[in-house]
Amino acid sequence: MVGPAPPVAATRVAVRRMLQGIRKDALVLVACSGGADSLALAAATAFVAPRMGLRAGLITIDHGLQDGSDRRAAAVAAWGASVDLRPSLVVPVDVAGRLGGPEAAAREARYDALLDTARAHDANSVLLGHTRDDQAETVLLALARGAGPRGMAAMPDRRDVDGVALLRPLLDMSRDEARKACAALGLEPWEDPHNLDPSYARSRVRVSALPSLVDALGPGVVPNLARTARLLAQDAEALDVLAAEELERSMLEEGLSVAMLEALLPALRARALHSWALSLGCSPAALSHRHVSALEALVTGWHGQGAVHLPGGIRAARVSGVLRVLTD
Repeated sequence: MVGPAPPVAATRVAVRRMLQGIRKDALVLVACSGGADSLALAAATAFVAPRMGLRAGLITIDHGLQDGSDRRAAAVAAWGASVDLRPSLVVPVDVAGRLGGPEAAAREARYDALLDTARAHDANSVLLGHTRDDQAETVLLALARGAGPRGMAAMPDRRDVDGVALLRPLLDMSRDEARKACAALGLEPWEDPHNLDPSYARSRVRVSALPSLVDALGPGVVPNLARTARLLAQDAEALDVLAAEELERSMLEEGLSVAMLEALLPALRARALHSWALSLGCSPAALSHRHVSALEALVTGWHGQGAVHLPGGIRAARVSGVLRVLTD
């Protein structure tokens, strides 16, 4: 008996590994745009999940940003139903009015819709089709922004958000392998024109920056960037654990001990202050390096300056050796 083509087998193995440990009869949903990466992932999940005793469905997001996007989304959902991915859902989103540029707004709307839909259907997890190439692009974008280790750690293969796991089984596979898997299965991916639109930063990285690096430094650039993300993720996780312990030790009834914070290594202090700001109710999307640096200046560069204004209308100040929240 002839087995599946190697790229098809590789996607199935990747999905099987990612779904190990999920309770029997749980529902997993695949986010599928109709592009090669997510289409290959959806096909692999449709094959693997029932053989592991799991139920599998599909979500396709209609951003409404292109003519005919509703028809295309409906076609993706119909294909999902045809391969027994049930439910197979079209979820429209409204990108207008969100903070950030169009890329960030679309991404935020997409993730909100995926998570809300998963919770509404009591799904255990959502599978995302990001590949090793996407990971390399994310590292370059983070580097260009001046991001630290957490930013350059890029995308984790698993992230739990309020009871829903976001899973990325294909992070160790190339985009080319996903395309070959689709071809072997007779699937015709949709090519999103936004992926080639130079007005988007990721598109410029994908079309120009990363290929130029490959030309200059060789084909190992992409897997090496992805490996860098994995190593940085491990380091960031360790530092986050240590910072959480130090933050706990710095806690006073009225705020944070400046003396305890001042004694910390800079990497731990910045992480502790970042976590503290989040615990106060700051939006993760709005909290920036600038805010954390201003908090750190209250600890290490104190010269009587006033309160730091944090996202959400929160004000933090140094009062008698304590970092505390000011209330009206």
